[in-house]
Amino acid sequence: MKIVVLYGGTSAERDISLVSGRAVGLALAGRGHDVLLLDPSVGDGPVGAREAAAAAAIGSTPPQILRESGNALRAVAGRAVRDADVVFVALHGGSGEDGTVQGLLELADKRYTGSGVLGSAIAMDKRASKVIFRAVGVPTPEWRVISSEGALEPAARGGAPSFPDDRDISRARRAASELGGYPLIVKPNDQGSTVGLTRVEREADLDEAVVRALVYSHHVLLEEYIPGREMTVAMLGGEALPVVEIVPKGGLYDYESKYTKGMSKYVCPADIPASMNDGLRSAALTAFAALGCRGYARVDFRVPPDGRISCLEVNTAPGMTELSLVPMAAGAAGVSFSDLVERIVQMALI
Repeated sequence: MKIVVLYGGTSAERDISLVSGRAVGLALAGRGHDVLLLDPSVGDGPVGAREAAAAAAIGSTPPQILRESGNALRAVAGRAVRDADVVFVALHGGSGEDGTVQGLLELADKRYTGSGVLGSAIAMDKRASKVIFRAVGVPTPEWRVISSEGALEPAARGGAPSFPDDRDISRARRAASELGGYPLIVKPNDQGSTVGLTRVEREADLDEAVVRALVYSHHVLLEEYIPGREMTVAMLGGEALPVVEIVPKGGLYDYESKYTKGMSKYVCPADIPASMNDGLRSAALTAFAALGCRGYARVDFRVPPDGRISCLEVNTAPGMTELSLVPMAAGAAGVSFSDLVERIVQMALI
């Protein structure tokens, strides 16, 4: 088959996407497919053409978001995508994961991997996801959202209304108090890879955390901090793969801990009681289905000492790097990386 791998892009997760896309491209080429790597911010090239750039180590901090318009549209409208049998979406964050690129591919009548427009958009919006989790009985930490636009008049927002529960950023301290105080988690409402995430231990550090999150989004999620263990469940089709436990050395699974070798330990399958294993996998299946996801994804959880799980989010375009958790979970289930990417492609053709 002719396969275009969309990777790179202009989001704060560009570094991760470059490595993911190259790994996916090489695996698919190794299975005999005609593969082209396409970076919307640069152009296209055969597998291996930009090995130096794509194989570069992921930095310990996110790259700057590139404010370029029209890149995704030009990429999808180009000849490479038109001639492809299927598009493997290895873009992370931004327009590659929020339903925008998926919508363009739908308009172009192209088959593509992963979740569709609605599932991608809802999963990227952490608040919207949490509302749905709660509606279907999947526990999730309590939250509040503050907005840089919340205090503006509709005319100043281009006529767009605020979400009904938006708080003005000047009310961040009140929102923190409503969550029970500190510590708490502050993060952008619509980013992945823990970009812009801070665990705030005291009120004096709240403003700095909010400003940091606002670099990546107009909406900032303040979330109840759940002490305990970090777990994740990878989804492949309708199957929940073995649970992975994440043990960050610094105690917080932030961007640096995720993408710096040796900063986190992973246990797969997780050493947990059967009842907890079943509960996590069942909740992951429910969350995946409730958001309208398809193909593959990763569902993240916190498990406090009392064992009551809390679902944080669903990642519809999880990383496919050497440190990534979906390939790790697939390996524990006896699925090689090459077989994994092949199955993802085949699911897109159904």
